[in-house]
Amino acid sequence: MSPNPLLADWDTPFGAPPFDLIEADHFLPALEIAMAEKMAEIRAIADATGPATFDSVIAPLERSGAALAKVGRVFWTLSSAHGDAGIRAIEAEVSERMSAHGTAISHDPALFARVAAVWEARELAGLTAEQLRLVDNVYHGFVNGGAGLNPADKARFAAIDARLAALSVKFGQNVMGAVGDWSLVADEAEVDGLPTAVREAAAARAAAEGLAGRYRFMLDRGDFEAVTTFATNRELRETMWRAFTQRCDGSAYDNNPLVAEIVALRRESAALLGHATYADYKLVDSMAASPDAAHALLMRLWGPAREKAIVETATLQRLADRDGVMIAPWDWRYYAEQVRREEYALDAGAVRALLRVEGVRAAAFDVAGRLYGLRFVARPDVPVYHPDVTAWDVRDAAGEAVGLLYTDYFARPTKHGGAWMGSLRVQERMDGPVLPIVYTVANFSKAPVAAESRLSLDEARTLFHEFGHALHALLSNVTYPSLAGTAVARDFVEFPSKFMEHWIVAPEVLRRFGMDDAMIAAIGAGDGFGQGFSTVELTGSSIVDLALHRATGPVEAPAFEAAMLAELQMPDAIVLRHRLPHFTHVFDGGYAAAYYSYLWAEVLDEDAFDSFAEPGRLFDRGLAERFRDEVLARGDSRDPMLSFVAFRGRGPDEAPLLRQRGLVG
Repeated sequence: MSPNPLLADWDTPFGAPPFDLIEADHFLPALEIAMAEKMAEIRAIADATGPATFDSVIAPLERSGAALAKVGRVFWTLSSAHGDAGIRAIEAEVSERMSAHGTAISHDPALFARVAAVWEARELAGLTAEQLRLVDNVYHGFVNGGAGLNPADKARFAAIDARLAALSVKFGQNVMGAVGDWSLVADEAEVDGLPTAVREAAAARAAAEGLAGRYRFMLDRGDFEAVTTFATNRELRETMWRAFTQRCDGSAYDNNPLVAEIVALRRESAALLGHATYADYKLVDSMAASPDAAHALLMRLWGPAREKAIVETATLQRLADRDGVMIAPWDWRYYAEQVRREEYALDAGAVRALLRVEGVRAAAFDVAGRLYGLRFVARPDVPVYHPDVTAWDVRDAAGEAVGLLYTDYFARPTKHGGAWMGSLRVQERMDGPVLPIVYTVANFSKAPVAAESRLSLDEARTLFHEFGHALHALLSNVTYPSLAGTAVARDFVEFPSKFMEHWIVAPEVLRRFGMDDAMIAAIGAGDGFGQGFSTVELTGSSIVDLALHRATGPVEAPAFEAAMLAELQMPDAIVLRHRLPHFTHVFDGGYAAAYYSYLWAEVLDEDAFDSFAEPGRLFDRGLAERFRDEVLARGDSRDPMLSFVAFRGRGPDEAPLLRQRGLVG
């Protein structure tokens, strides 16, 4: 048998994974070897007889498991972005093994005793601020992993952890299965109003299945928003809306039982650790610090947003009256587009025609160049995991290597829905400089000629958003790998990404797409319409998530969601951005009890961007360098509030967010 490429030294450019050599069958054998290697390293730390110090305990822990980190990161990259049948077949087993491995380490009493000894003596050990932060993180990581529990509770905690890992995988696979099994094929007469680029992509998918002359739509957000925004055929809009919003709510891929079990198990694990609810447990180390603080922010937004959405709906209804239609949820985006055209001269189809994927990516790279002096050069010699993926060599103004970036933008059946950023290697300099390897993933519709693929303005924002995450990882400058880049509090991690979105709608950037002043002005004016709707969508999902994880008794997802929406008096024409049966952020991601993070981070980002919004400062290099040094470079090497204050000179102010969303006069 040939050597396992996952365990070899990678002699590729940047030491990137040799994706062209890696097969699904390599993972389980590699995991077994890598886990055994890490356990041997752990035993050496735990069984050492010398004094427990930073150098004898914490630093070796940071160095341990290098091979396992390589294998795990490659696997989770593929399982989310290109999970073929071989990957899907072992996903649950990989998750189970890694969960059990992590729990075994967290529950090792000898190891925890040495970690605790370092933590207790930390203030007198002469450590740097970054080392103190690391010691605190490691100690509380063990505590939150159940290290302080008695043997019986440890066993129950481990069983819960294993079951939750399996349920998370099943939840995500159900969502993928529901999307993959769904098909909407339309005729020429049914696609009236759809932009040319959307029609071309749908026609190409249909033709690939032997349905020439027809149009096939996918159950992803790109097609959902395009159909519900532009299709004049109301029946088509309703069909798409129902399929998209009712994913995994019943049928063969029903996730409702999984939601109930996941919530119950999370509550039980939090109780074992002494927390009143899972939300209390989850938010201890967040910027919000408590569920009450997060809830208070959400409710300060909810009331004004709901009132604004009601006013917006009345505006839409006046247009719908001309068609004899009573506004339903599948009509909202369609009539909002008509309002933007009639009242603000904003034609979203015309905007989309100018936003080619490659052009938007080039604009993001250009913004990073003007702000931070970065250059991005395509590297076709770097192996990739799919032909749609491009690798980029990232350099600074002096030509020094910064890292490697992969971009992967187009939807396909092997990919999870949504958009995200991840790391295949994180920046560190414990034993010399290690450069990051980062990837961004999206699910944009692919035109027959990929270079002709177009984006809506919201999709362009998504590209910039994920690129903001990538910059956070690429520009990290810390010593220890577990503090690098995006390894920060959940309600801080979205700050740099939301912050980056501002540049895609800046006039200086929009002009590079060939937009004239009239179109740019229309974007500025028309983009404000619908802020009530979008805030209600997002805030509603955040409120439901937080409430679900504050519940103290059994929950059934459909009834719980319905009761919450009734209590909130959710407007009839609006639904949650993410309903519980397909809320992958919460049930197959890291946002449980913390989906509010997007809005919390938006407070930070709107306030921080205010300093760039002053005339002539959009590309102020001095200001950008301060943001880079105080926010992007710091990772989790200090409390995130200190990073914000170091940049802004004070604590965050909610006023810019309320103004931007039109929630104040």
